[in-house]
Amino acid sequence: MGRKKIQPESYQKRTYRLSMEQSDLVSCLVQIKETDLHIQADRDVTKKASELVLQYRLQIEGYIPDHPGFLTSLIPLPMDALAPPVVRDMLQASEAAGVGPMAAVAGSIAAFVGKKLVSEGVSEIIVENGGDIFLQRQKECTIAIFAGQSVLSNKVGLVLSPGQMPCGICTSSGTVGHSLSLGKADSVTVVAQSAAFADAVATLIGNEVGGANGGKAGISRALEKAKEMAGIMGAVVICGDLLGAVGDVRLTRLDRRSLLD
Repeated sequence: MGRKKIQPESYQKRTYRLSMEQSDLVSCLVQIKETDLHIQADRDVTKKASELVLQYRLQIEGYIPDHPGFLTSLIPLPMDALAPPVVRDMLQASEAAGVGPMAAVAGSIAAFVGKKLVSEGVSEIIVENGGDIFLQRQKECTIAIFAGQSVLSNKVGLVLSPGQMPCGICTSSGTVGHSLSLGKADSVTVVAQSAAFADAVATLIGNEVGGANGGKAGISRALEKAKEMAGIMGAVVICGDLLGAVGDVRLTRLDRRSLLD
C-alpha cells in the first residue's frame, strides 16, 4: 500500500540535480504548485512544459472533488473509463502494482509531459519530477541513484541503452523526501516502460524494507517482491551500506568527476 502526498517542496534544495546535468542538452525548471520539474531537452521547452503541467494538474485537481478517495486511498481504486487521461494512467498503474493511485502521480506527470513534447518534435529529453524520471535519449545514458545519507548515494549509476527507451526510472525512499512510504530503504529505484507503473512499484517494493525487515533481510524481501512484478525491467534497492538489484539493470560505479561530466 502507499501513496504520494501532495505537499509544497519549493523550499527544499534539490542538490542531486547537479549530478544530472547533461552538457549537450538545454536545462530548464518548471515549478507549479507542488510540481517541480527539471527538464533537459534538445531545445528550450520551458513555455510548452509549463502549459502541459497546468493541463495535467488540472485533470487531477478537477477529478479529486468528486472522487476524494483518489487522493487518500492506499489501495487500488476501480478503473474509471470517464476519467481524464492522466488519472486513468495513475489508476491503471496503481491497480497493477497494488497501491493507491497517488503513488503514481509524479511518474505519470513526468511521462505525460515528456511524451507530449516528444510527439511535438523533441527528440532528446529527460523529465525529472522529484526523483521520478521519464527518459528518451538516442544514446546510452547513466542515471545516478540518489539515496540520501547512504554511503552509496550518488556512487552508483544505472546505465540505460537507447533500446530500453523511452522508459521511466522512479525512486521511492523511506528516509528522504515527503512521499509516504512504510519502509526504511534509502532508495528503491525501478525501471519500467511506464513511468507511472515504475513509480507505483517503487512505493510497493519500498514498503518491504522496514523495521525488523531492514538490512539484508529487507533487501531480499524487496527484491523477491520485485520479481513478482511483471512489466518492470529491474529494480535496485539501497539500505545503508547495502545494495541489491534484480532484473535487466546494468550498474556502474560513479565518482564525483563522472557525475559532473
